[in-house]
Amino acid sequence: MATVTFYEKPGCSGNLRQKLLLAASGHTVQARDLNAEAWSADRLLAFLGNLEIGEWFNRSAPLVKSGEIVPDNLGFEQALHLLLDNPLLIRRPLMEIIRGTATERCVGFDPVIVDAWIGLNHVGFPVGDVQSCARGSNGRISGLSPAHAASDGDGAEEANHGRCGAH
Repeated sequence: MATVTFYEKPGCSGNLRQKLLLAASGHTVQARDLNAEAWSADRLLAFLGNLEIGEWFNRSAPLVKSGEIVPDNLGFEQALHLLLDNPLLIRRPLMEIIRGTATERCVGFDPVIVDAWIGLNHVGFPVGDVQSCARGSNGRISGLSPAHAASDGDGAEEANHGRCGAH
């Protein structure tokens, strides 16, 4: 099992569900406050560099949801400066593992991609969108389903997304 450095927004219910899923799968999770990290451009780009600029952003951030920031309309430098100035705009979680001598990173939490990357060991995938807020209308965090659907196993999903792997 992997030791996962997990950059999160403390108190985020979606990140809590993601950490619980990783721990239930046997991984050790070392949570870090995304906002408290001393991000440099190089360090942040080690996570984001293979993604389209629009995928760098947390689509649930108030400035993005309101339309004040439109990630798909930003240039490289402008987007990078916005994220460095306000880390809560960064798509989360950012995850990092050391495998042998290589550091591997993942952006966001697509259970199928994370399963292909480090394995979720047939632990039930969360019900609903695991990348969004997990609080229901009753204010409670929704749980995990008893089982998850298997992917087709051909690796196409991961190949189509530069979200995980050695960067």
